[in-house]
Amino acid sequence: MSRLLRRLKPSFGVSHLTASSRSFSNHIFKVTPCGTTVRDGDVGYLAIYSYVDKLIDCTQKKVPMALAKGMGTTIGASHGWVATLKNGIIRLQDDFDPYASYTDPKRIPLPPLVTLPHCQTQIVTNIAMSSSSPEDEDCIVAVKFLGPQLSFCRPAQRDCKWSNIRITDPSFFSSHVMYSKRDGMFSMPAAGGNYTASCDLGRHLNEPKIQMLTYPKQRVFEDLYVKSTGTFIEKEFLKKFDWKHSDWSCRMEHYLVESSHTGETFLVKWSKDINPQDGRSELDLFLVLRIDEEGNAVYTKDFGGECIFISKAESFCLPASCLHDKRPNCIYHLSDTSFGINCMDDVWKERGGDLAFPGPFWFPPKLDSKGKRILSSGIQYQV
Repeated sequence: MSRLLRRLKPSFGVSHLTASSRSFSNHIFKVTPCGTTVRDGDVGYLAIYSYVDKLIDCTQKKVPMALAKGMGTTIGASHGWVATLKNGIIRLQDDFDPYASYTDPKRIPLPPLVTLPHCQTQIVTNIAMSSSSPEDEDCIVAVKFLGPQLSFCRPAQRDCKWSNIRITDPSFFSSHVMYSKRDGMFSMPAAGGNYTASCDLGRHLNEPKIQMLTYPKQRVFEDLYVKSTGTFIEKEFLKKFDWKHSDWSCRMEHYLVESSHTGETFLVKWSKDINPQDGRSELDLFLVLRIDEEGNAVYTKDFGGECIFISKAESFCLPASCLHDKRPNCIYHLSDTSFGINCMDDVWKERGGDLAFPGPFWFPPKLDSKGKRILSSGIQYQV
């Protein structure tokens, strides 16, 4: 992918690498300035790179440049809807959907945030939604703030208001929330990945359901488990590690993701070695565990023919048969400073750590009845 960007940059004039469309698993390749409007100020044409068919889709969709650049207001995304936060109001926007109307974009304001005592509502970990559109009558939006507060609302309800939870367990203060269709609840992994908490707007609103995870007593793989960081380090990695970088910090993030096709739940442990000079991740390690309904966690490199997409959007799974390479058991990951692909069943990896992503979001695909990606009315380039 990094070679691809270097090769296409002169001819396409890459200007801003930012969020992605909900219409397919991709990231926005560029937003080319094309003028100014009274409503949005500076706007640009949206061009998208898709991993489904390895096409650059140069759409005729115009998006606000302020949104494309991030501008410090974009806080997360789910099902293709990008969330922004400004002056205490969260808005859900479909600007990055190339099939949505440019002349009449949907920008849905949620009720003014209510900050609980000893909490904050300015820094957001992520958002999640229970359905693909906030206009669905039963759609619930969850916002996980950094710290104790977790908030829910139903945007389509006439008397929409926030239901707020103050989480007392510090292990969840930086957790990422996801929605489980299987359980009908929003769930979060605790730091270290030893247990999860699940909430809904019913009886588990004020008393989250806690599930302890049971790991195998005897591990059947030859990896080194480091209890202090809650991560697994492959022995092969230890042999190759350059100890001159031993002052680097190791950051561990945990993500729950559910397959909409099989209903299986996976816990992904993402370990990053951070270069203290520029804050970039120089090495990404992944461990995936399959979790059953009883909380049994089993280490796996087999995702059931699917791939996992992790970013600052709500995580999801996608059948490998939908992707161009058709390689199963891969993790596609995006962060503020890097992207990459890690295939768990072999040593193949693809990485591009020298790029900056103001809005690093993956989104589920929009496919036709034959499993092919639906293209926009613009121009497509095969790469």
